[in-house]
Amino acid sequence: MSAPVIDRAGRARDAVTREAWAEAYALLHARDRHPDRPLTADDLSALSDAAWWCGHLDESVAARLRAHAAHVAAGDHRGAGLAAWWLHHEYADLGRPAVAAGWLHRARHHLDGLPPCPEQSFLAWADAEEATARGDGPAALAAAGRMTRLAEGSGSPDLLALGRQAASAVLLAQGRRTEGLALLDEAMGAAEAGELSDIVTGRVHCLALTRCGEAADFGRAVEWTRTAMEWCAAHGTGENPFRGVCRAHRVQVLDLLGEWTAAEEEARRACREVPVDHLEAAASAYCAAGDVQRRQGRLDEAARSYARAHELGRLPQPGLALLRLAQGRADAAATGLRLALACQDAHHGPSARARLLAASAEVSLAVGAVRDAADAAAELDALAGDVPLLRALADTAAGAVALAGGPGEALPVLRRALDLWLRLRVPYEAARTRTLIAAADRAAGDEEAARLELAFAREGFERLGAGPDARRTAAHGLV
Repeated sequence: MSAPVIDRAGRARDAVTREAWAEAYALLHARDRHPDRPLTADDLSALSDAAWWCGHLDESVAARLRAHAAHVAAGDHRGAGLAAWWLHHEYADLGRPAVAAGWLHRARHHLDGLPPCPEQSFLAWADAEEATARGDGPAALAAAGRMTRLAEGSGSPDLLALGRQAASAVLLAQGRRTEGLALLDEAMGAAEAGELSDIVTGRVHCLALTRCGEAADFGRAVEWTRTAMEWCAAHGTGENPFRGVCRAHRVQVLDLLGEWTAAEEEARRACREVPVDHLEAAASAYCAAGDVQRRQGRLDEAARSYARAHELGRLPQPGLALLRLAQGRADAAATGLRLALACQDAHHGPSARARLLAASAEVSLAVGAVRDAADAAAELDALAGDVPLLRALADTAAGAVALAGGPGEALPVLRRALDLWLRLRVPYEAARTRTLIAAADRAAGDEEAARLELAFAREGFERLGAGPDARRTAAHGLV
């Protein structure tokens, strides 16, 4: 009677080793429902992982709870501590912070008194994130360093990659951009080389895309969203919870690149694929779709997309404010941006604040509040540094403000902004900047230069399907 048991258990464990998660789930689930013998703690952890990959989140948590209990019963504090940390992580993703905090305390209870072990690196990761959130830079660096040392001592490529991304997050939060991105490159290099487990490969991709998005590193975002989607495509059609999250990041890149039809289609797919423990990614995709619809003049559709993002917990700014401006509700636009800027904290990163400030300058100029626009542009200028995407936003805003006072100071700044947008290959912003340059040329008396800029701008808008902008450009009477 024992041979079938060994065969079933061996097949399940082989599937786990191969990371064939659908197969592993089916085998482990069958064994759990009709056990010849109880599943071990390791089997239960594997069942939890397989259930998570297959989208059965409640089953994943239930199996992890049982794994934790089995480790405790066996006196295995390392296994119990790791199971408790994963429960903390899963409950946090499910939007249950109090329960997540409780499991993090239990993980500490199991692991804190032990000699150094790889499992403690996860506690150091949590320490680094908590210290960063409260603005304690030295404590965050110390925790990240502790995680790195434990990862190096373990010899695990997975822990090394996670340690590098954790240290990267700390450095980026402290403005140490070059160091932080270098560590992120190392972690991504290991992921792209196939050196990591599937779950860590997926997490490194998602974390890296989030970090470079927050830091406005458009070049890395273009490359890494492409490689992330290639990895997702190579890892099954129904058992990769990272696919929707990575696709949502890709939508934002396609939007900036002017590939709007693809961006909107990818946004719809992302919203179908995103698991329920990562709904913020779906909210981001809805915002990106709303931005495309708004710029194409599909205002009712844009309003619905922003409403869906809001429903999922994301404030859809600055897109919603710019929609209100397009609807002739400038006061509502200004109020929305003012509240969004007041509510934002350092957790959102420089990219999110830069977009709000750029929109604030645009809305303020539209209602004739030049001083408010100048204040927003000045803060944006200080924030941008030498980051190309942020510098392009800042120079565009500064040029628009300068144009309100006369063309002389505006033209050099706007031409610098246009050069950056063209280098970045961001066609919509390049076309909008051309319209500002045309206005400055015209104010300076150079009608020929103005006509050329407007012709290029109109061509760009029409190619993108940005009908309202194309019509406004034509209405200037210079093309």
